[in-house]
Amino acid sequence: MVCLGNICRSPLAEGILASKLSPEQFFVDSAGTGNWHVGNPPDPRSIEAAKKNGISISNQKCRQIKESDFDKFDYIFVMDNANYQDVIRLTKNKQQQLKVKFLLNELFPNQNQAVPDPYYGEQKDFDAVYQLIDTACNSIVNNLITNAIPNK
Repeated sequence: MVCLGNICRSPLAEGILASKLSPEQFFVDSAGTGNWHVGNPPDPRSIEAAKKNGISISNQKCRQIKESDFDKFDYIFVMDNANYQDVIRLTKNKQQQLKVKFLLNELFPNQNQAVPDPYYGEQKDFDAVYQLIDTACNSIVNNLITNAIPNK
């Protein structure tokens, strides 16, 4: 899961998806395209949105995406077009590029819609983003259970 700073959307996405999958079978992580928050915990409002829904993300630490992530992960979900472009620039080949997907294409195939960035908003904006990401993660889980995430 990738967003800009790895403090709002992607930590929520990591926590939500990880809560829905067996840790013995799946490894879920998040990263940012920027390095401003490396080593910091998620935004307190993201932590609160997750906590309201029974998920703890307070122990996560922000990190920046790196080239080795394309070898480590089968799927790299991005939150918006800027994230997509930044991540695609890191890829070395078509195989790596095919791993990069817009998270909301799980709900709106081929539309490349952005998960709204709640950073400059209020708690209610983080709660709304939580619900949107949660719905997209349900789709990911359903696709993983059927053993394939289509190229949306």
